[in-house]
Amino acid sequence: MARIMVACSYLIPSKLGSSFTKPSLQVQWLPSNSIVFKRGLSMAKISMSLKAGIVGLPNVGKSTLFNAVVENGKAQAANFPFCTIEPNVGKVAVPDARLDVLSRLSKSQKSVPASIEFVDIAGLVKGASQGEGLGNKFLSHIREVDSILQVVRCFEDNDIVHVNGRVDPKSDIDVINLELVFSDLDQIEKRMEKLKKGKAKDSQSKVKEEAEKSALEKIQLALMDGKPARSVALTDLEKDSVKHLCLLTMKPVTYVANVAESDLADPESNSYVREVKKLASDLQSGVVTISAQVESELTELPPEERVEYLKSLGVNESGLGNLIRETYGLLGLRTYFTSGEKETKAWTILTGMTAPQAAGVIHSDFEKGFIRAETVGYDDFVAAGSLAAAREKGLLRLEGKDYVVQEGDVMLFRFNV
Repeated sequence: MARIMVACSYLIPSKLGSSFTKPSLQVQWLPSNSIVFKRGLSMAKISMSLKAGIVGLPNVGKSTLFNAVVENGKAQAANFPFCTIEPNVGKVAVPDARLDVLSRLSKSQKSVPASIEFVDIAGLVKGASQGEGLGNKFLSHIREVDSILQVVRCFEDNDIVHVNGRVDPKSDIDVINLELVFSDLDQIEKRMEKLKKGKAKDSQSKVKEEAEKSALEKIQLALMDGKPARSVALTDLEKDSVKHLCLLTMKPVTYVANVAESDLADPESNSYVREVKKLASDLQSGVVTISAQVESELTELPPEERVEYLKSLGVNESGLGNLIRETYGLLGLRTYFTSGEKETKAWTILTGMTAPQAAGVIHSDFEKGFIRAETVGYDDFVAAGSLAAAREKGLLRLEGKDYVVQEGDVMLFRFNV
């Protein structure tokens, strides 16, 4: 018998994942805690709760930012509370006004936003990859993250001592990047030694082993030249062969320019910010400007007063929103929703995923038994007030297996199992 599932989807380059629930009448559940997406011929595995590792030198505002966004995230979604897994790990809800709109239209009992998990490690110093300041231990804590946020100090304050004696974004970035490179080189050298001692037992294993050796040699040369692993052109097989190493320089990076409150409205006036943006462009990385101090002050205010406070500073959104948007944009992600009386919930897909793949994020059976998707744009859905009303007005269209989910899609999946 055919089953039906209603979902809403739209492009927000700042959202991913959600927690899981047990099977319900709405069939909104998953069999595991991760999803595998296709991007061209390659496979990219992204955890349902995106993890971002925060790195930086001591006294750059890293921990202040972490504490602020975690508290801010909790306040923005009381039904998705911040959860401290370890002293340096916090999960926050992804701000999303559309989730509330859908929940209200569907008269949902609850709404479940996407989430992002921040992993804050202690400040790194020169020599961290070799154990200075226990840096090698801390670096191991971020090997499992999906992206890296590198906080860079872009403000002067005589009361806050800079570890190198002066504010110098380029020097700070070079130190951190070099330590990540050294850490990866150490990983690669150990792996290459192990491969030399081992011997493939069959032809298939031999092919994989040769691919890994080839990838490691290419990456090693790039790292020795000071270039990140992500800059190396690898075949799909080579990429898959080195995923288990979780190389730090293979992860996308967003540079977080931490500025003073006075520079928040016009960050371009800050020469340090301009320098960070140029470096980020040269390194093909993302960049976002944030005032960790302002984020910290926001946590002291009631939610209803935060918008006014931000407006008084000349900005319309908190740093958390900007940070998440940049992170998700860097990873090329879209968010879609399931919405019904039980709950409205955010899910995530990669840009370019088809309707069956989007349905498969909820459960593999949805993709395997996919028949078609009745689709309507998000704006049309909201204007109509419900899926039933959209159908009555002829706004629904039938989409097949090749349909690529677009921004603003509200989808009714039909499938057989």
